[in-house]
Amino acid sequence: MDPILYVFIGSFLALAFCGGLIRWILKQPEGNEKMQEISRYVFEGAKGYLRQQYKIVSIFFAVVFVILLIMALEGFLVIFVPFAFLTGGLFSGFCGWLGMFVATKSNARTAKAAWESLDKGLRLAFSGGTVMGFMVVGLGLLELATWFLILKWYYTTRQPLAGNELFTAITSTMLCFGMGASSYALFARLGGGIYTKAADVGADLVGKVEAGIPEDDPRNPAVIADQVGDNVGDVAGMGADLYESYVDSIVATMALAAAAGLGLKGVITPLLLAVCGVIASLIGFFFVRTKEGATQKGLLKALRKGVLTAAVFVVIFSFLIIKFTLPAEYFGIFWSVVIGLLAGVFIGQLTEYFTSAGYKPTQNLAKSSKTGPATMIIEGIALGMLSPAGAVLIVGGAILASFAVNNGFNNFGMGLYGVGISAVGMLSTLGITLATDAYGPIADNAGGIAEMAKLPKEVRQRTDQLDSLGNTTAATGKGFAIGSAALTALALIVAYKDHVLHEAARLGFSLDLTASLFDPNVLVGVFIGAMMPFVFCSLSLSAVGRAAGAVIEEVRRQFREIKGLLDGNAKADYSRCVTLTTKAAQKEMILPSLLAIAAPIATGLLLGVRGEIGLLVGALASGFVLAIMMANSGGAWDNAKKYIEEGNLDGKGSEAHKAAVTGDTIGDPFKDTAGPSLNILIKLMAMVSIVFSGVIVTYALFK
Repeated sequence: MDPILYVFIGSFLALAFCGGLIRWILKQPEGNEKMQEISRYVFEGAKGYLRQQYKIVSIFFAVVFVILLIMALEGFLVIFVPFAFLTGGLFSGFCGWLGMFVATKSNARTAKAAWESLDKGLRLAFSGGTVMGFMVVGLGLLELATWFLILKWYYTTRQPLAGNELFTAITSTMLCFGMGASSYALFARLGGGIYTKAADVGADLVGKVEAGIPEDDPRNPAVIADQVGDNVGDVAGMGADLYESYVDSIVATMALAAAAGLGLKGVITPLLLAVCGVIASLIGFFFVRTKEGATQKGLLKALRKGVLTAAVFVVIFSFLIIKFTLPAEYFGIFWSVVIGLLAGVFIGQLTEYFTSAGYKPTQNLAKSSKTGPATMIIEGIALGMLSPAGAVLIVGGAILASFAVNNGFNNFGMGLYGVGISAVGMLSTLGITLATDAYGPIADNAGGIAEMAKLPKEVRQRTDQLDSLGNTTAATGKGFAIGSAALTALALIVAYKDHVLHEAARLGFSLDLTASLFDPNVLVGVFIGAMMPFVFCSLSLSAVGRAAGAVIEEVRRQFREIKGLLDGNAKADYSRCVTLTTKAAQKEMILPSLLAIAAPIATGLLLGVRGEIGLLVGALASGFVLAIMMANSGGAWDNAKKYIEEGNLDGKGSEAHKAAVTGDTIGDPFKDTAGPSLNILIKLMAMVSIVFSGVIVTYALFK
């Protein structure tokens, strides 16, 4: 049987499992009428946001499609690339939409399940998150396998090629496909991040700090917008983000296999390893359960059991596939899978250490709030700046180890293939890893519904347990996403070099890609690339500030003008806050997103291919470190606030708590807007460089 058929089987298995979970979730009771009403508000708000986002993104995709089509007709691209660009964006967008749909349909049902028991609440919220995880891997494998078959048919019948030349042509073309997924992911992650943090900041500063009302209080006009934001940012945006990471890592590794001359078996191995991950994640799902009265550590243990079980099965399945698929001298590929898995686990543990309230860094950060918000902010930034050190060493060690176990010091191409496989290994358990992340917003929404519907206190206590766990798993998930982005971006940069040589030969150019740091073009490219993440974050944070300012003014206006609102005798105008935040987020996401696409093209045309490589290396180095710093600072501020709210350091309402709320307000756009978007930025810049390489090779000012 053609090995690509196994990839289709893995894809259909993941999608069928998603269908079964969705059917089971929708059969669960949704609670009383008030719970259903609140859930509908959230669903309609999230649907309205995505509808508006799709309108704007569709204009962008139409324009870029025309540009790519003209480039293809002029001979700079293979004709399939413009259409694959559309499918990448379509699949990425569909992952986000379906994840949002299931999350908003799971929130009230999770609150109702938590009313019955903690385990039922965990199972329902986790099932909702699992849909997102398996939808990402299922659609990713389906798109890759379909295009592989189409291109294989084209290059064997229309433009007959054979042997390694065939697979070089296929993978060189497939490298261009990720631009669609990466482009949509950046819009989704950035726009959703601006929305969710603008609503969150507006709700917290006016509601909790100024008015002194509890979180998720129905009197707060921004409370529904805040819950909508959890879905469009932390579910839809994150799903689109990890879809493009998953697809990009596999495609880049396939291209490295072709460059190393490994033939069909080497090219197809990353896809088969991804299928192993689907089956392993499916097994791990059934190991996630807990008991009533479980502690935070008990809940975390339940989720870890599922992830670690999946990792063990990936190791077993990978061993069998590599042993019986590749020649014995390529067995180092198996160790690359193990190295990638271990690197992901270690980065997750390190992230947890720096962000969880169960460890000293976050506890010490909470103590700094006793002396006011200034010291809280200084300590949080210092914590974030220290935290990338371990992650950089882990990723650096994984790169060197993967390179070495594949005899890279004697066979450079094989060593680079091993590095790409380690990225695939890290993302192989994405089905369940993403589930542990996506379940958090569902639990958070469930807690808000429990509060607004005035359910018994034990329901809110249970949902708070699940939500608090979600903060830890979300921080861990961000570390995992950043680590995998670094390995994937490195594989893309190497694949870019091979792709440029292939395109130059096709277009009749001769290129010297010997890149030295003493080459002015390379050095200037590195400086521009290192600058890009900072400019991007500046624009993103300013966007959150402006959008949040609009929400704050609206919440203040409603408190001032709607008589009886703060007394609970009148109803807030939730829809106005939702509409206002949607418009602000859509407007603010455009400039940073376009900058990420324009910068690589402009740099390549000015500095040539060598300068472009410098740009990508600089962006990877600074973006990787900055992303970890921002994610960990934000996560630590958030959990320090929750640590105080649990009764430590004089508890809620104290001066320490007010300082912690200020720190958390600053940390929110760090960890949920700018930081996560950097993952996409460094990969999108590589993808844009790959797609426009033909134009850059032809028209660059400096060759």
